[in-house]
Amino acid sequence: MGTANFAQNLLSVQTELLHFAYKLTADRDEANDLLQETALKALDNEDKYTSETNFKGWIYTIMRNIFINNYRKALRDQTYVDPTDNQFYINQGVNLEAESLEGSYDLKEMHRVVNSLPKDYRVPFAMYVSGFKYREIADKLGLPLGTVKSRIYFTRQKLQEELKDFR
Repeated sequence: MGTANFAQNLLSVQTELLHFAYKLTADRDEANDLLQETALKALDNEDKYTSETNFKGWIYTIMRNIFINNYRKALRDQTYVDPTDNQFYINQGVNLEAESLEGSYDLKEMHRVVNSLPKDYRVPFAMYVSGFKYREIADKLGLPLGTVKSRIYFTRQKLQEELKDFR
C-alpha cells in the first residue's frame, strides 16, 4: 500500500475513530488526544501494516491498545507503595476537628467507645474503617479470615449498641 493510499485510509476513518475514542474516554479533550496519538502511532508504523489485513480493524486495535496502556500508566502513577510494617497507622486519617462543640463532643464520645474496646477488636476494626479488605487485615495480623470478620462484626454490634443515641 502506498503512502498516499495509507494516508487516505487513515483520513477516511477519523470520524469513526473519534466516536470510538469518545466511547473509551467519555471526555472530548481526551478523545481528541487519543485520536491524535493513534494517528501518529499508525503513521510511525505504516511499514508494519500489510495490505491484506483489515485497515479499520488494525487502526481500532492500535487505539484500544493505546487507551489500555494509558489507563494502566495512570493507575500505576496513582499507586503509592509504603514499605513500613504498620501501614494501618499511616492510613488512619483521623481528623479531630469538629465544626461545633456538640460535634466535637460527639466525636470524642465515639473515639472513647472505640478506644475502650479490647485491642484484639479495635485494631482490625480500625484497619477495616481505614479501607483495608478482610483478607489484607487477616494477612497483616496473622489471623484466620473468619476471626477477622467476626471481630469486625462484633465491634460494629458493640458500637451500634453504645452509640444508639447518635443516630
